[in-house]
Amino acid sequence: MEQVKPASNQLLNMPPEEDVGDPVVRIQGLRTQFGKTVVHQDLDLDIYTGEILSIVGGSGTGKTVLLRQMLGLETPAKGSVRVFGEDISEAGAKQLQRMRNHWGMLFQQGAMYSALTVFDNIAQPMRELRALPEEVIRDAVLLKMDMVGLGIEHANKMPADLSGGMVKRASLARALALEPQLLFLDEPTAGLDPDLSDAFVALIRSLHNELGLTVVMVTHDLDTLFALSSRIAVLAEKHVIAIGPPRDVLKVEHPFIEQFFLGARGQRALEVLDERPAANETED
Repeated sequence: MEQVKPASNQLLNMPPEEDVGDPVVRIQGLRTQFGKTVVHQDLDLDIYTGEILSIVGGSGTGKTVLLRQMLGLETPAKGSVRVFGEDISEAGAKQLQRMRNHWGMLFQQGAMYSALTVFDNIAQPMRELRALPEEVIRDAVLLKMDMVGLGIEHANKMPADLSGGMVKRASLARALALEPQLLFLDEPTAGLDPDLSDAFVALIRSLHNELGLTVVMVTHDLDTLFALSSRIAVLAEKHVIAIGPPRDVLKVEHPFIEQFFLGARGQRALEVLDERPAANETED
């Protein structure tokens, strides 16, 4: 594997080593602009089936904006964002809703409906389809709760009555309600103490393996990043400056990469990474 040094704008850009076919998400020539401020310029990014692709970058690099563009919540000034082979910006309302039925989103703060119970929050995406009888929805909700380790005794609680860790699990159950192929995670372990964070990371890893999910994650937490990522995409200078497996991205010589990954916290997280198999290796 060849390392490319940043003497120019062409840095490490490595797809997964295995034959993965067409990308689930393909972003080409993306330009994001707010007024006179250009956030992304000529940004390209491919995300492949079955991987956990993590997006990192400094403040103002547009990590969450990029996630929102993949979700069809924001439209770029230029370029294309294709999900499941379809251009999000050209999709009509019905087409976009059909696409959304194949992905789930875990928001940073959970974004649960405060006036609904845990059960009704998880059931809400299924009820929106208006195609499932209530008894089927009930069984599916209880199954999703079990999948994320949330006991049935929490079903009738309100979100305000849950701990931070339980809110994360309930929100993840809702994101999985429609059995998506693609899962988006925005700072999934933010606000959790180390033990709860480790447990939630283990849950995501288990669900990724069991359900064959493709995961797109934005996070600044190095432990989460190294524990889960198949590949890391680094945003800087208005585009993706490096993309590849964690160990390879660390070799790229760039000020942000050196500051973000190779400080004291990064070194500690890297020691843990070196003690375990790569995130995309299959466990026996």
